[in-house]
Amino acid sequence: MASKRQPLHEWTIEPESAIALQKLLAPRIVCCDQTGEISHIAGVDIGFEEGGETTRAVIVVMRWPSLEIVERVLHRTPTRMPYIPGLLSFRELPAALEAFEQLSITPDLLMVDGMGIAHPRRLGIAAHLGLWLDIPAIGVGKSRLCGRNDEVPEARGSWVPLTHRNETIGAVLRTREQVKPLYISIGHRISLERSIHWVMQCLTRYKLPEPTRQADRLASRRTAETRCPEGDAAPEQDTLPF
Repeated sequence: MASKRQPLHEWTIEPESAIALQKLLAPRIVCCDQTGEISHIAGVDIGFEEGGETTRAVIVVMRWPSLEIVERVLHRTPTRMPYIPGLLSFRELPAALEAFEQLSITPDLLMVDGMGIAHPRRLGIAAHLGLWLDIPAIGVGKSRLCGRNDEVPEARGSWVPLTHRNETIGAVLRTREQVKPLYISIGHRISLERSIHWVMQCLTRYKLPEPTRQADRLASRRTAETRCPEGDAAPEQDTLPF
């Protein structure tokens, strides 16, 4: 899937410059539905090996609506940036973009293990990746990076808004009864309502939607260091160091 789009920016930059770049790029995220016909959905998962020296990107492409796996890529590359809260995409996306270059099928929708606009500067990894590739993207997070929410009802499909600085930045969605909810947020070119819809449509009997579940499953077959999650905040924490 060789991209002809111009790169948005360089990756080797200092944290202060990365923060400024996030603030510059965030207004370019499209938060309404521009999805078109969906025939292939990709799950994206990123982790680390060798004490964080190597970044491992996994992409699983599934045919919709059968959810049949039609392509898988596992790509490793040297890690370019240390772990800094709030700047995870600068550490992880170079490997993901290199993995996308190896795909023969261009997905119509991305589900990314991480945050979209549910980020202090509204540019989490799903938003950053969706903007770079100009592909509709959804952030599917297992834990919260920022914001506050009410208790989610126990019924499957129930959700409550995730808010930050008087703005709705995502949804806390119950995908299975008696199981911790997921944090769903807009990545790019899709609304929050449709993001929730697609996550629910891609559920089977597991907590995670199949695209990210299968990406995580493929990643976990390799001996590896667990990623530093983009969302490891204490329940009442509402900000990050940057």
